[in-house]
Amino acid sequence: MAGCVRYAAPGCVVEYMEGNAPQLAFVLEEAGGRLRLLLPNRRETRLTAARLLPWVGPQCASDLGREEAVRLLEEHRKCREEQAAAIPVLDVWALAQGEVPQAQAQWFAELFVSGPDADTVAAYGRALLACKSHFRFQPPDFQVFSAEEVEKRLAEQKVRQEREALTAGGAAFLRLLWDVAQKKRPLPPPASAEWPGQDVLARLEAVLRSRMADPDSQEHEALWRMLAKGLPDVPHLPLQLLTAWGLIPLHYNFWLDRADYAAGDDWWRACAAEVEELAAPPLADLPVCDLPFVSIDSASTRDVDDAFHVEATGDGFLLTLALACPALHWPFGSLLDRLVIRRATSIYLPEGTCHMLPESLGTDGYSLLAGQERPAFCVRLAVDAQGRASSCELFLARVRLAANLTFQDSQAVLAAAGPLPENPATAWAGQLRQGLELARLRQAVRIAEGAVVMDRPDPVIRLEGTGAAVTVSVRPDDASPDAQFLVAEMMILASATVADWAREREIAMLHRTQDVAVPKEYAGVWTAPQDMARIMRALVPSVLEVQARPHAALGLPRYTPVTSPLRRYPDLINEAQIVHVLRTGKARWSADELSGLLAILSPALESAGQVQRFRPRYWKLLYFRQQGDKLWWNGIITEENDHFATVSLPEQGLFVRGRRRLFDERACAGAAVQVRLGKVHPLYNEIQILEAVSV
Repeated sequence: MAGCVRYAAPGCVVEYMEGNAPQLAFVLEEAGGRLRLLLPNRRETRLTAARLLPWVGPQCASDLGREEAVRLLEEHRKCREEQAAAIPVLDVWALAQGEVPQAQAQWFAELFVSGPDADTVAAYGRALLACKSHFRFQPPDFQVFSAEEVEKRLAEQKVRQEREALTAGGAAFLRLLWDVAQKKRPLPPPASAEWPGQDVLARLEAVLRSRMADPDSQEHEALWRMLAKGLPDVPHLPLQLLTAWGLIPLHYNFWLDRADYAAGDDWWRACAAEVEELAAPPLADLPVCDLPFVSIDSASTRDVDDAFHVEATGDGFLLTLALACPALHWPFGSLLDRLVIRRATSIYLPEGTCHMLPESLGTDGYSLLAGQERPAFCVRLAVDAQGRASSCELFLARVRLAANLTFQDSQAVLAAAGPLPENPATAWAGQLRQGLELARLRQAVRIAEGAVVMDRPDPVIRLEGTGAAVTVSVRPDDASPDAQFLVAEMMILASATVADWAREREIAMLHRTQDVAVPKEYAGVWTAPQDMARIMRALVPSVLEVQARPHAALGLPRYTPVTSPLRRYPDLINEAQIVHVLRTGKARWSADELSGLLAILSPALESAGQVQRFRPRYWKLLYFRQQGDKLWWNGIITEENDHFATVSLPEQGLFVRGRRRLFDERACAGAAVQVRLGKVHPLYNEIQILEAVSV
């Protein structure tokens, strides 16, 4: 066959790019760089000569008939495609790489063929065009990539191919899953043609889980937009698709994923040796404190981190608190510590407790279990008959609790006129009553200082069954107001006393603050929902910071949380700071170092707090949905305006909102109403008042 020619004239075979692929044509006419071309499909097109690929030829007779020209184009197309498929393009790159930075197609053809004709040169051009990972076409030359650039482009090409395969097969599969989620069809068996390949499925699962855990992440944003094209823009779409797929169960707690908080008790296995060593702390160097301490907790509590002993004195009380002391040998900076600081706090949910510490430490080794010798951080202080506390004594000791009491048993003893022989708390009736008297004195002092006490019921959520068969109940908790009040006031007193102790010695600590001016008339104990709602609007959320500032709601000039080191990392830090001072005479961390720790800790606390807030609400909404929309619920209006009214449901611990027009003209804050609820979507956090009547 004839070779390449320099210029395209009538009768010449040429190629040009169309649709990202070379196209053959026969030149019928040329005038001033403008070409009239005959295509293999017998149609004509016009093109500028500048658009031709730089391998022109062969030159044939200009007077060929149209059918003959079409037959000629077909012969050249077949020849060029067959040759291009046989070219060892990677060998071409290997010979050229390092020799020339760029060259034309004919130069590459001459590496393997002596005197290549037009079809051979065009075949090499086609092969190089297709190998974009090794060559770049910059007319009229092909740039030869270096080995490093080739490696990079191959990696990019692999990612691109995977993305294209994922988009092609994955988008259709997600639409199928959405139909399953909407119960429009069942999920077909994995062997069916509607399921993509395993590689695509694995990638899809990773993208969905990533979007479920962090919907604002930019990591898969572009890919997700392509995959979710055509799907509704609804909340928690990845969660719903994963549920329809069967990869996660119904009612899955995605909030834990968002908090990067592992449920269960396996998250610490990578540092099992550390945990095992901590589980049996040496106690020989600690003095014994043989006071008969007792703890009071709910019946299900396993992580007992505080106990007390109180005795009456001539002018008040002597209170000694024993607090669990994991800080005594805690390996700050270790892998275990890094895992624990990311958890930041224990989370208590209807479906179970997620403990901050490994359970072998938090519910056993350091938990203040009756009859077991444990290390303790002790706070001893005197409280006078007016409820004023003196300076405290802080010390470390070995303690052995005399009893672990429950709120229910303790409340029964406190409420009884005489002894209850079958009640295990009866033996400690004296301490319980003295503790309650002390608590009342202390609360009176705090209220005099402006404390705002919200006495709201906290219903208990119970679950029976799993998955689609789960049944939710929301009931008032077993009332133990005096016992819970006793413990709460002692813990507040301990944290306030430690804060004063640290201030006197200029020791940096983490403080819980709420530095806001509260009207004097807000001080007191509040029980009416409308009053509590009104006062809460005047308060701001408390914050954790290094600077010691007032806590308005507690009525304290400073408050240093220290009483729950098994459950809250800030308490563990504060306890460790005190332990270090008691043992060495100086602080472990400076204020700046504590600020650095707080920068890591605060986001973890916020994420865990979201789990603790939103997950119980989900179960409450599911409870209302299971009850249906025909029941009437007792409520109190807490706020109303021209458009909406907010109603508190005290027995269920929930606020709901409805349009003002649903209520009659008597609706105002504090008014009792009954409401009918519906349109409940727990996942979307939606519930509406359908109807309301005044009571």
